[in-house]
Amino acid sequence: MSHAPVSVVVIHRNRADAIERTIASFASQTVQTQVIVVDNGSDTATVEVLPRLIGNAELIVAGANLGFGPGGNVGIRRWLRTHDTEWLALAPHDALPEPDTLERILDEVRDRPWVGLASADVGDGNVPVIDPFLGTIDAEPTVEEGFEPSDYPHGTLMLVRRACIEEVGLFDERYFAYCEEAELALRAKAHGWTCGLIRGAHVRNPGMSASIERVAYLQLRNTLLMLRDHFGRRHAWFRIGVAVIQLPLGMMHPPARGLHWSPRGRIKAIRDYVRGRFGPPPDDVLV
Repeated sequence: MSHAPVSVVVIHRNRADAIERTIASFASQTVQTQVIVVDNGSDTATVEVLPRLIGNAELIVAGANLGFGPGGNVGIRRWLRTHDTEWLALAPHDALPEPDTLERILDEVRDRPWVGLASADVGDGNVPVIDPFLGTIDAEPTVEEGFEPSDYPHGTLMLVRRACIEEVGLFDERYFAYCEEAELALRAKAHGWTCGLIRGAHVRNPGMSASIERVAYLQLRNTLLMLRDHFGRRHAWFRIGVAVIQLPLGMMHPPARGLHWSPRGRIKAIRDYVRGRFGPPPDDVLV
């Protein structure tokens, strides 16, 4: 089944070793793609080699590390101004979709005009959901193949429909990175749009370049912001209480708290949430 072209925005920063493979993965899709690379403040040497690494893709050099959401907004604005495609895919610089990933997603949303956001299958077997007291959590899957309703799209590879983004707006740039796709999905839901994960539309994301402390900081701080804005301050304070209770448990048994467990990152996240400090992480959070 043929599909119209899909635009793609890839957010890149200092990963010359990865960006070439990612661009090649999108170029080899079974649907035609039009790729925009947004460089988020890479060093001079990396920026100089990018044109060779990305081939025919369009390059936008932001000149600073804007974060995933704000960097994505740079690409979304260019897409809205200069492309006429219905769908835009967003991905980080090391996302590796299978050749038929975009086609599988488009097959599932073709007859679902109410779907404004969709994401590929990262292979973890979970469904992204938003709990009004805890934030983003995982749930058990309900389907083995095809479209599965989800509360928000997975950021490793997500698609946004033009009509949805034009009505709802872009990423909230206070989030910098983490939870921005969930917050966007909550606004989309408020406007009547739905979201889905496409089982079988596979994408791999081999690594993570940020420190554990930085990830823990952004995940918790942004979760608190999202809960406050969309569910109320009582929900955010409940989540703070959960985080405080978890701190001594995590310090005694850190492996049990998961890959992104960092007591220092979480304490600083609560501090900055209370202060109303959002956007890029402060200098005292490890990069």
